Amino acid sequence: MSGNKDSRYGGHSMKLEAMKNVNNPDGVAVDPMPVTRGDEVTVLYYGPLAERAQQLYMHCGYGDADNWQLVQDLRMEQTDRGWVKTFQVKDSSRLNFCFHNENNTWDNNNGLNWSLEIHRGD
Repeated sequence: MSGNKDSRYGGHSMKLEAMKNVNNPDGVAVDPMPVTRGDEVTVLYYGPLAERAQQLYMHCGYGDADNWQLVQDLRMEQTDRGWVKTFQVKDSSRLNFCFHNENNTWDNNNGLNWSLEIHRGD
């Protein structure tokens, strides 16, 4: 079940550029999609907090939207395309996430957060 699907955005050297060029209105791109347990997933954030942040964190957890489990803050890396984090999906329920900067200013998608169904890879 572990492994990586092919990126829908191409090889690593062009991946972030292609992800940002999709120009999602909320400033978030995820690759690969759909997300499968065991996958290494890349999240690119170029939303409202991205420009002025000195540091950005992806706040994430698994499970129901109103009852996150395995909650953690993942430190993101700044790139010329936005802030990026690559991590392995370790649960098969639902991936929930939002973002905050070093000043504890949050982008939680207008209170909805981002929530992705995780496929088991069957």
